[in-house]
Order: sequence, then C-alpha cells, then structure tokens
Amino acid sequence: MQTKSHVYTLVEGALMVALAQILSFIKLWEMPWGGSVVLAMVPLVLYAVRWGIGKGLIASFVFGVLQFLFDGGFAIGWQSIIGDYLLAFTVLGLAGLFRKRTYGVFLGTLVAGGARFLVHYVVGATIWAEYMPEEFFGMTMTTPWFYSALYNIAYMAPNIIITLVVFGLLFATPLKKYLQGRDIG
Repeated sequence: MQTKSHVYTLVEGALMVALAQILSFIKLWEMPWGGSVVLAMVPLVLYAVRWGIGKGLIASFVFGVLQFLFDGGFAIGWQSIIGDYLLAFTVLGLAGLFRKRTYGVFLGTLVAGGARFLVHYVVGATIWAEYMPEEFFGMTMTTPWFYSALYNIAYMAPNIIITLVVFGLLFATPLKKYLQGRDIG
C-alpha cells in the first residue's frame, strides 16, 4: 500500500507541476522586467496543501527550474536565477504547512504568496537595484526597497487574489474534499 501511495503522490505532483507550467504560459498581465499574473500558483498550492510541506517544496522547486528554462530565464546573473526562480518558486511549497486543514488552501495561498513576494522583494531591492528607474507608477523612486515593493506587489497581489478566488469558487463545490485533502488516506 505504501508503494501505491508513493506512486500516486509522484504522479499527482508531476501533473500539478505540468499544469502550473502550462498555466504560466497564459499570462493575464506581464511586468516589463519579469513577473506576471498567471494561474500557476493554484496547482502548486493545492498539491502542497494535499501532501505537505516536503513534497510541496520539491514540486515547487521543480516548477522554479522549469520556469527558468522555459519562461525565457529573465535574470541578470546566478544570484537572480537562484533568487527569482529557484527560491521564489520553492517557497510556494510552504502552503504545505496547512496540510489537511479545513481552510488550508486559503491560508496556504496567503503564506506561500507572501513568502514568494518577500523573496522577490529582497532580490529586487538588492540584485536588481541598479536598474531602478527614476520614476515608476508616476512616483519618483529614491530607494530600491520602495521600488522593489511597488514593482513586486504589482503582480504578486493579483496572483494571490486570483488564487484565492479560484479556491473560493471550487470550495463551494463537491471538489471541496480534494482541496482539503480528505480523499487521501
């Protein structure tokens, strides 16, 4: 029975990573220096909440690698590859902290999305600082920390909100048991 469960976990993880990758190609909006509004967080958060933090971190790391390879790899050096791709997407697995909780997908979305924002924020304020424009969103930029906060919240807030809305719509259906991981023994 343990082998069957392990295979099921791997297959579901592969499907969720593949679905996230496909969804990442459907960009609702894209920022000029990277970062976009997509539905890719939905399958990754769902997988992490269903199977836990360990498996969630692994699946999200794999997605980060695929994002770098297939999404154009918008980076300025190895530091931004590690920060903006590997680390920023891996932290989506933190949603697994809320495994099998009634509202785990919602709490997981907030924690994982917040952690991803924080990673992008720090990378933006440190590694991308030299690319800070003089003006952004009609405001004069004086510090890379403020610029990075504005830049990254511009696409991370919609990503988090859209993920919450999708889970909200699915939560009111018979799919609720899958969102809560109640179908897993």
